[in-house]
Amino acid sequence: MTEQGLVLALIALLAGVATAPAHASGGATVPGDPAQTDLADRASLQRGAKLFVNYCAGCHSMKLMRTSRIAEDLKLTQAQVEQNLLFTGAKFGDPLVAAMSVEASTQWFGKAPPDLSLTGKARGSDWIYNYLRGFYLDPEARIGWNNTVFPNASMPNVLWEMQGMQRAVFEPVPKGAHGAAGHCKHGSTEVEGRCFVKFQSVAEGSLTGEAFDQSVRDISAFMEYAAEPAALKRTRIGAWVILFLAFFTFLAWLLKMEFWRDVH
Repeated sequence: MTEQGLVLALIALLAGVATAPAHASGGATVPGDPAQTDLADRASLQRGAKLFVNYCAGCHSMKLMRTSRIAEDLKLTQAQVEQNLLFTGAKFGDPLVAAMSVEASTQWFGKAPPDLSLTGKARGSDWIYNYLRGFYLDPEARIGWNNTVFPNASMPNVLWEMQGMQRAVFEPVPKGAHGAAGHCKHGSTEVEGRCFVKFQSVAEGSLTGEAFDQSVRDISAFMEYAAEPAALKRTRIGAWVILFLAFFTFLAWLLKMEFWRDVH
C-alpha cells in the first residue's frame, strides 16, 4: 500500500468515511464524469507530463513549474526530462514555456492562450477531464469545434488524433408546467439552452475509448499536481501525522485510565 493509500485508509477508519464506488467512463455522460485522478500514481503523473508537453505546451505555458521540480517530484532523471519534456530549446531547470510565441498566438487566436500553472487548482481535475473529452464537431463554430463543458471555447480539439471525431446529440429543453422553462431529464446536462444526450462517433481515433479516457486522466492528474506540487510531500508527511495522532490518542487513553483508576 502506498503512503497516500495508508492516509486514506486511516482517515476512513478513524472518521468512518465511506468511499464512493468507481464510475466507469465511456464518454457519453460528459460533462459529469469524475476524473478519479490519483496523485500517488507516479506513472500516471509521468505519462501526464509527457502528454501535456506534446499536446498542450505548444500553445500553453506553465511558467510556475520548473522542469527540475518535475524531475525531483516524479523521480525522473535529467536525461529523461531532456528527452521527453524539452522541445523548445529550454534548458533543464527552466519553466515550462509554450513553443508558440505570444505574437504568433495572438495573431492566430486573437489573444495569447492562458498560462495553465494554476488551472488544476482553479478548475479542478474533474473539470479538466471532462473538458478535454467534451469536444465535438460543430460546423457553425468559428474553429469547427465546440465543447460541452466550455461552449464556444477558442481552443480546437488538440487530442482528436487519439480520441477521433464525434458529434454531440442534443434535445430541446422540455417545457415545464404552464409553459414555464423546464429542466433536462435526469442524467442529461443543459448546454446553451439544449439538453446534451450523448456523443456519436464520426471517425475513430488511434486509441480506444478506455485508453483515451486514461490518457486524459493522466493529463488531468499532472495539471492537478502542477497547481500544487507540495501536495505530494504533504501527503507523504500526512501518513506519519495520522499515525502519530493515533498513537498519541492511545497514550492519552492509557493516561486517563491511570488517573481515574482509583476514582469511584
